Amino acid sequence: MEFTAAQIAGFINGKIIGDPEAVITGVSPIERGETGHLSFIAQDRFAHYINTTACSVLVVSENLLTKDSYTPTIIAVEDAYLSFQVLMNLYEQMRERKTGVEEGSYIHESAEIGEKVYIGAFTYISEEVKIGKETQIHPQVYIGKNVKIGRNCRIDCGVKIYDYTVIGDHCTIHANAVIGSDGFGFQPSEKGYTKIPQLGNVVIEDDVEIGSNCSIDRGTIGSTIIGKGTKLDNLIQIAHNVKIGEHNVIAAQAGIAGSTTVGDWNMIGGQTGIVGHIQIGNKVRIQGQSGVNTSAADGEVLYGSPAMNAGDFRRNYVHFKNFTEIINRINILERNAKEKSNE
Repeated sequence: MEFTAAQIAGFINGKIIGDPEAVITGVSPIERGETGHLSFIAQDRFAHYINTTACSVLVVSENLLTKDSYTPTIIAVEDAYLSFQVLMNLYEQMRERKTGVEEGSYIHESAEIGEKVYIGAFTYISEEVKIGKETQIHPQVYIGKNVKIGRNCRIDCGVKIYDYTVIGDHCTIHANAVIGSDGFGFQPSEKGYTKIPQLGNVVIEDDVEIGSNCSIDRGTIGSTIIGKGTKLDNLIQIAHNVKIGEHNVIAAQAGIAGSTTVGDWNMIGGQTGIVGHIQIGNKVRIQGQSGVNTSAADGEVLYGSPAMNAGDFRRNYVHFKNFTEIINRINILERNAKEKSNE
């Protein structure tokens, strides 16, 4: 697709400095700009690229502009970063969306498929499945019995969705994620570990995004729940009966053990481990690689393994770095004290 600078400025309410008819056919990172491409500059440390980039059009935060004219066409906005996000979202919506069923797919006769749905080749859709309008099911997806998928969702290649899963509207599930597999439930006995049947399901609310290769276990009884607006990075494990609230962001390789409840608007760093049966409040921030083994109140910031209050962690870490010196000083003091007592 081609756009002029004037068209782009109209989308984001920007002011043009330069040629409004400049045409762009693609986008580039500012460090590797190309002629005919669009990029953006939102921070002072990238401002020197305004004069050196090969890009034809730049979206620039107006506080970074110091001249009346530049070599590329400039679209001045209040916040270039946010404006560029708006443009990317518009471009995503404008891209051609497929419809129809590709050859090699199987759809059970009892399944209900909405209008303008796309089902890619070699996808398997079981009985009593319901798929909302304009949802995109890419090739080689498996959808189990009685699964409900809302409208305008995107299910990427290789995703496996087990029986009775419920997925809301406007959700994205990236390649090879597994939704609704067995929870890790076993009862120790004299003969070994006996499997506990996992009879629940997974409920994914509206506007959730799940990264590639995530695994979300169904509840033992009841539901594992991913709340509205929550975003999961790649390679995340969510165990059975976990309840995650709204608008959380969880980075890659995090794991949350069974029956833990996570509130709203939390930020959980990569490789964080959270034990089962605890409560994480609202607006909690957890540093990457933390190990959380106790409940956290609203607004806490946690570091370390086992995780502790961030302020305590930093104060203790100062001492930890000097731990060898401190031990040596203690040993000297004890030796001196012992020598005095023997005099």
